[in-house]
Amino acid sequence: MISLTDTQKIGMGLTGFGVFFLFFGMILFFDKALLAIGNVLFVAGLAFVIGLERTFRFFFQKHKMKATVFFLGGVLIVLIGWPLIGMILEMYGFFLLFRGFFPVVVGFIRRVPVLGYLLNLPGISSLVDKAGESNNMV
Repeated sequence: MISLTDTQKIGMGLTGFGVFFLFFGMILFFDKALLAIGNVLFVAGLAFVIGLERTFRFFFQKHKMKATVFFLGGVLIVLIGWPLIGMILEMYGFFLLFRGFFPVVVGFIRRVPVLGYLLNLPGISSLVDKAGESNNMV
């Protein structure tokens, strides 16, 4: 069993609230304030969960610089006040940064009872298989 430190528990909470605020901000037609709060909480939570040094190492690897520029540039543009453009850049950067994790996530979700059934439907299955295949490891 994995035991989390108090710092990692705080990080999980911050990341969860960050995702909630991002989702809620998008539901409310890209509300700048909610998206900005969500971005700050998500990045801070990530730093708390994996540590500051590992966060910097993850974001600033040579082969991930393009993804980092898009992701953090999108965060900056949302903070400046252009939420729609910022979120588009952020989503593209997020996809580039975390695409090595997608096969693991797809494999996990396929084992969840209801979600696995939905992902195995004929039209969705081929799309998920294509999104889930990745030759780049993190």
